[in-house]
Amino acid sequence: MLTSTVCAAVSAAGLGIAALTAYRKRFLAATRIAAFSLIPIGLVMTGVIDWVTNIVFKPTVWAGFGVLALSAVLFMISRGVERRRGGTGSRKERKERKAAAADRPDAVAPAASVPSLGAARDTAQPAPKGKAAQGKGGAPKDDFSDIEAILKKHGI
Repeated sequence: MLTSTVCAAVSAAGLGIAALTAYRKRFLAATRIAAFSLIPIGLVMTGVIDWVTNIVFKPTVWAGFGVLALSAVLFMISRGVERRRGGTGSRKERKERKAAAADRPDAVAPAASVPSLGAARDTAQPAPKGKAAQGKGGAPKDDFSDIEAILKKHGI
């Protein structure tokens, strides 16, 4: 009830100042002042002020904000400790993960990555020609030789 009275008084004072400004022939400024002065009474009429005062003046609401803040602080502490340790889990679990990562084969063979990275093309071994590169019956040993030739032609 008190907040509604204060907001009505602020709006009335703002409208009075807007009227004086309009009397001085400053209509644009008067319109802006009137617009700002109508905001408090509009908030009271929509019920926003009552909602805000219920939040501000109830101790349980502030206790709830305190609990939320404590939760956020605990999350930040746990993230900081996790980053400092270098991950989650016990030492045994970390050793198991490292061993499993070391046992995994590389995704790309080292010899295959050299041409694709644009390394010196001169260091690449040219494909052997003649009878050594062919299998039985004079057919190429590897079915991808034509694809390799196209890729080499384009410098890939």
